[in-house]
Amino acid sequence: MNKEPELLAYELSRPGRIGTVLPQSDVPETPLPASLLRNELPLPEMDELTVVRHFTRLSQKNFSIDTQYYPLGSCTMKYNPKANEAAAAMHGWKHAHPLIGDVYSQGSLELMYNLQEMLAKIGGFTGVSLQPAAGAHGELAGVLMIRAYHTARGDTKRTKMLIPDSAHGTNPATSTMAGMTVETIPSDADGDVDIEALKKACDETVAGIMITNPNTLGLFEKRIREIVEIVHRAGGLVYGDGANLNAITGILRPADVGIDVMHFNLHKTFSTPHGGGGPGVGMVGAGVTLAPYLPGPIVVKKDNHYALEMPSKSIGRLKAFYGNFAVLVRAYTYVRMVGEEGLRRIAENAVLNANYVKAKLEQVYPVPYKRSCMHEFVARGDFVEGIHTLDIAKRLIDYDIHPPTIYFPLIVPEAIMIEPTETESKETLDRFIEVMLTIAQEAKTSPDLLHDAPHDTPVSRLDEVAAARNPVLCYRG
Repeated sequence: MNKEPELLAYELSRPGRIGTVLPQSDVPETPLPASLLRNELPLPEMDELTVVRHFTRLSQKNFSIDTQYYPLGSCTMKYNPKANEAAAAMHGWKHAHPLIGDVYSQGSLELMYNLQEMLAKIGGFTGVSLQPAAGAHGELAGVLMIRAYHTARGDTKRTKMLIPDSAHGTNPATSTMAGMTVETIPSDADGDVDIEALKKACDETVAGIMITNPNTLGLFEKRIREIVEIVHRAGGLVYGDGANLNAITGILRPADVGIDVMHFNLHKTFSTPHGGGGPGVGMVGAGVTLAPYLPGPIVVKKDNHYALEMPSKSIGRLKAFYGNFAVLVRAYTYVRMVGEEGLRRIAENAVLNANYVKAKLEQVYPVPYKRSCMHEFVARGDFVEGIHTLDIAKRLIDYDIHPPTIYFPLIVPEAIMIEPTETESKETLDRFIEVMLTIAQEAKTSPDLLHDAPHDTPVSRLDEVAAARNPVLCYRG
């Protein structure tokens, strides 16, 4: 890889160079208010070829699923089939517009209705809303639904949400945003929720629990039914974080173990683009107790006609219109393409791949919980004095492999969270294993190789703390 830094667009700029010629305006000119005008607009001046080459070179410096292996734990960076993109680009879907009304949107609404029904069946839920724009947005919907349920019953004292200490950081943030107080439930020696601690926390103020299963340690909560029963007996409800559904889809329906409400991560389980934070969809499913509280509108079928309706006790809209439609098309394509049997096989292969990699690495990289994992596992990177998980992650970049998730979950010191996904071949997994074992040997014999990594990138290791505290947000030449 070329280490010579790429020049900025401003540095490539030359006065008078242009990449396009705008046509003459065919509408009357209207003067803008003086307050909106600038004295200068310092944009780079570049010809089209220079622009194309510049941004093409920049794109080639990026990691992507299409070009590199991406074992990013808790993210399910699986391959997105190109069939999804082809479907989303079809003329009828591409030009759909939310303002043309139900009568002229029957095809779009039918797809949305079918997707709602598919996911309701996969999760075992009574109803599904496509409204939330991302996983954290779906979390917020679920917690707001729980709060609305208690409020409707006049049980306003229930303001406490229980969250395991292994949970994703969005869980306590979501609960706080919804006006809840948070109580952390510790994990036991096996990485599961500590049942006795849970019982002690379940008093008359408990609104519910946010539970991830498999949890963020990559482990299946063996006593999930008992957890649900304890919370229900106390009068609380159970929110299921569906982020890790890739390990159990087609095998276990969350509603069958008592989950009251859960969000689905389409970008993880159902192979839609991760999108750098959006646009996405974090649709939410609910059982009979909470289905009336789903955010709306949802799609309903009346005879042979599809329409948008608000559920009877809906918490309201979470965003404009009815979601990011092109993402829904991609997810629908994926589910229809792989089918019911395929979804189960995907889950089985995701679990198989994770356990294969774990078995090959755990003799060198310590794994704190000695049990079979699900779709991912957590190891430690501090097996050599002076070497940290960050060093291992940065060294992986030299081998053209994206680092796994590091330092999460927080309850495992120097954590390395590895998720192979089901879409990677054995050859790819074997190379990753070989590289990890090579790096482990380098840590013992040549630690500076790791301390100074990465070596083959345009810039070497960055001071990420300084960058966060003193960001440079604009160019000043």
